[in-house]
Amino acid sequence: MKKIIALVLALVFVAGFTACGAKTEDASEQASSTSSAQPETLAPDNPVIRLSTTTSVNDSGLLPYLLPAFEAETGYKVEVQSAGTGAAIQKAIDGNADVILVHAKASEEEFISDGYGIERLPFMYNYFVIAGPKDDPAGIKGSADAAQAFDKIEETESKFVSRGDESGTHKAELKIWGDDVPDAAEDSWYISAGQGMGACLTMASEQQAYCLTDKATFLSMQDELNLDIVLAEGEDMKNTYSLIAVNPEKIDGINTEGAQAFIDWMLRDEASALIAEYGEKEYGSALFTLLK
Repeated sequence: MKKIIALVLALVFVAGFTACGAKTEDASEQASSTSSAQPETLAPDNPVIRLSTTTSVNDSGLLPYLLPAFEAETGYKVEVQSAGTGAAIQKAIDGNADVILVHAKASEEEFISDGYGIERLPFMYNYFVIAGPKDDPAGIKGSADAAQAFDKIEETESKFVSRGDESGTHKAELKIWGDDVPDAAEDSWYISAGQGMGACLTMASEQQAYCLTDKATFLSMQDELNLDIVLAEGEDMKNTYSLIAVNPEKIDGINTEGAQAFIDWMLRDEASALIAEYGEKEYGSALFTLLK
């Protein structure tokens, strides 16, 4: 009798083990099938996007912060060329860019009216600020706007470092000076550097000079500088950034699909959320603000 019971138990155990193994195998096959069904990012036919942009969005760290997310999601690879806005636009005119991200409205509109760009899409802004010596020798703190601050700098002949490079920042500076732009050849206090934003801030720090800069670049470099923000966020210092796809009907060899994919992604909620939070953790406030 005992032998019969033992035999029955053994048969039940073997049957259970076999069923369990079958279920495990089925589950494994189902998992494999589900895994293979997951969508994969397909490499685009033309995976390289040439982005020509201003130094501020690159030097501030915004693009290095955004691009890994874009590239991982889309399969594109973005080649960033960073220069002043004038040079960034010229690269596109010369056929060396698929899309531009710049901040000089008049130049952008000319780029489009000449047929090189498709559409100007303003999407974010920050403010230019005037950085200067901590003791503010020209006494510009409390000025009503940048134009009044510039007048005080000129009256006291306090040193001022200008980009002097046809960048968006340089064009904004010239607009603030109006008809009274200093001449670097005659005004020894006015220094035309012909350099990017980072280099100009370093020069201003070394020479204890004033400098018009975008706020984002200043904050990203402030630990290296012996300067303060002495005037911020005047109405004449708003700094708007736009995206423009290069017109393939004007220039051959443009990666139109890639340019549009980049623009579409930059204007999506995901990118907007990343832009809105950039700088909060490190600087206590976002470096860029989205246009409504």
